[in-house]
Amino acid sequence: MMQTSCRCPLAMLLAMLLVGGGCAGYQLGSQSLYPDHIQTVHVPVFESASFRRNMGERLTEAVCKEIERNTPYKVVGRTGADSVLSGRITNEMKRVVVEARSGEAREIQTSLYVEASWTDCRGDEIHRGQAIALPPEIAEVSGSGNLIPEVGQSIATAQQKAITRVAEQIVSLMERPW
Repeated sequence: MMQTSCRCPLAMLLAMLLVGGGCAGYQLGSQSLYPDHIQTVHVPVFESASFRRNMGERLTEAVCKEIERNTPYKVVGRTGADSVLSGRITNEMKRVVVEARSGEAREIQTSLYVEASWTDCRGDEIHRGQAIALPPEIAEVSGSGNLIPEVGQSIATAQQKAITRVAEQIVSLMERPW
């Protein structure tokens, strides 16, 4: 006389529904990190207050590559773009970090400061939440790169490190707040 009980399968089904239901508010994939009403971004050349040539162009190129590589968005020209990501290099500095006894620089740090703004095609700010403590229409980011002349590094390599770090920060601001 074998008796089968329905309690065990029913309890397991109920447990699976409770566990699975707890994840109902989460989204999977990189698509969930970014506003879904935007598909394309126009990135005009960043303005530059730096005396160094082509800093705005180099930063613009780095930002475009970062958008294409790490977001679901496509970088396009002004016509047909859903949004515009614009910015301005406000300051670029170079300072000696380590000095040799002879007074020559052994390690130098370059820093780049940028203001960036992301708006939709109507000119309205794309909401990013309260992730930054600045006016919602402007975000200020900075990045730095060090160079050591003794091992063959140049100011150009340090600037490129700073540009890459700033581009990563700008594109990360395009994510939805957690």
